Amino acid sequence: MKSPFTNGETQLKKEHRDFVFRKESFTVLYHYYVCKDTKEQFTTSSIDTLNLAQVHNKYREKYGIPFTDEIIDIRKKYGLSASKMSEVLGFGANGYRNYEDGEIPSVANGRLIRLAERPEEFIELLEMSKNTFEKKQYHKVLEKVQDALNNNKIEQIWFSLLFGNPFPTVSNGYKVPNFNKIGSMVSYFAKNNKPFTTALNKLMFYADFGHYKTHGNSISGIYYKALQKGPVPENYGVIYNHVINAGYARIEENDFGDFIGEKCLASEVKGLDLFSEIEIDTLKKISHKFKHMNTKAIVGLSHDEPGWIHNIDEKNRITYEYSFELKHVD
Repeated sequence: MKSPFTNGETQLKKEHRDFVFRKESFTVLYHYYVCKDTKEQFTTSSIDTLNLAQVHNKYREKYGIPFTDEIIDIRKKYGLSASKMSEVLGFGANGYRNYEDGEIPSVANGRLIRLAERPEEFIELLEMSKNTFEKKQYHKVLEKVQDALNNNKIEQIWFSLLFGNPFPTVSNGYKVPNFNKIGSMVSYFAKNNKPFTTALNKLMFYADFGHYKTHGNSISGIYYKALQKGPVPENYGVIYNHVINAGYARIEENDFGDFIGEKCLASEVKGLDLFSEIEIDTLKKISHKFKHMNTKAIVGLSHDEPGWIHNIDEKNRITYEYSFELKHVD
């Protein structure tokens, strides 16, 4: 980054600062540049977006307001258009659509959307707005809700065992885990890097933490913890088994004499359309950076990371706040 004042060298600085959003103060790790010649501070549009994302993340977390991808997923679960979802929830014509575009709902509206995620709550809202539907359309949506009711308890148990807390927090990078997206991440690295499981764990870690470092949220919503050979997704063995069984990748066993190494392979990337352009850019960057490194080298780099160093003794979870201290991903 060149200085806009002198076209000379700059330095990226970070410090905790308080920002006011909707009359409340939130402390974030503020990023800014300093011109080495004039000592003047400045930011860029991408840095401004990152700083603001941190504030918005804390506000949503504090009040239980769903994040944008959650809001979209709730609607899709019931097979509704944005305009129809808005009617069911009692919002204005463009209210719900704005929330899907990133606008933060009021606390009341956010909590209503959160309640609508539960099919037993949504079915009552649907009944109250029954007259706004054509008969055939209403019964089609009702079937979706009934399916969600039947599957909800099983899904909740499975999700809890696999991913833990279902709500976005700093520990999962302010993203709700999405199994299909996780499978697609594995598929991407399996196709482009052909990693052994130990290396795959590091690629997932660097993709998620690298994305958070730049954009203020993770890609997968996975929790990570510090183990002997570096950061790993929690329950990664079970997660990868589901990914393999779902056809996102395949395992090739390599006999090294003293042990069997499992290499993750894929002939094509499945589900690439699930990612945004900036998420794809992150995956490309991580894949390229580690493409020609063997597993030992990748593990060695991960042992330099403060998130691993500060948590390995107790094998603790690594929160995404450590993303801002990453040494090997810009």
